[in-house]
Amino acid sequence: MSTTDPAGGIMAAVTSSMWGHEPLPRVAAPLREQATDRVRAAILDLRLQPGQRLVERELVENLGVSRATIREVIRQLAAEGLVTVVPQRGAEVTSLSASDAADIYEMRAALEALAVRRFSQRADPEHVRALRAAVDEIARTASGSDASGSDASGSGGGARDQLGAKDRFYEVLMAGSASDPLQQTLAGLQARVRLLRATSLSVPGRPRQAAEELAAVVDAIEAGDAEAAADACVLHIRNAAATATAELQGHGRS
Repeated sequence: MSTTDPAGGIMAAVTSSMWGHEPLPRVAAPLREQATDRVRAAILDLRLQPGQRLVERELVENLGVSRATIREVIRQLAAEGLVTVVPQRGAEVTSLSASDAADIYEMRAALEALAVRRFSQRADPEHVRALRAAVDEIARTASGSDASGSDASGSGGGARDQLGAKDRFYEVLMAGSASDPLQQTLAGLQARVRLLRATSLSVPGRPRQAAEELAAVVDAIEAGDAEAAADACVLHIRNAAATATAELQGHGRS
């Protein structure tokens, strides 16, 4: 089913299957946080595509919350960079151009290589063990994905697992680097980085390749070679950049 927006374009309607069939539970976390998490996950799983409009009425109906709550959700996701509010059109999932992606990846390469060096210099053995466990989890989730980058059921759980495993890897890396300036700077890029990561990991074969690249980073850290670890990190990011930018350019041509 599709609907036509005021500008005459066609967009996929947001259906209940997009959000799951269960209403948001009334638990300790505020409904706004629950709704934000639900929409954020749909964006990062690519169930909501870049450029797709977020229609308040449909979100209210499918998430079972008030219009005021949905507006708060959109404001929060706009602050994170995952949603863009377009004059005369409304909110839509942020679309990153290939040139934007290239700049973000260049920034990541410099900053994360420094984080890997600092981790190699400052991390204690517990951090190193946690980083190895995180990269093992990345490999496990990559092995569980099918050729489409999703789990075999098609529910998108595979993609969520992969993104979660990558998040844990970088959480440990940042903790072990013991650098507040690095953490704060990378935090400003986090939402866009996750959006690009979701795009990259959606390409068949990329999850396994990424797991191997990050394992090489940990191998070098365990060997005490900070420069080799930083070089492996840069290689990983450049490969991810090539994959994601090619995917973005392909979408731009379609």
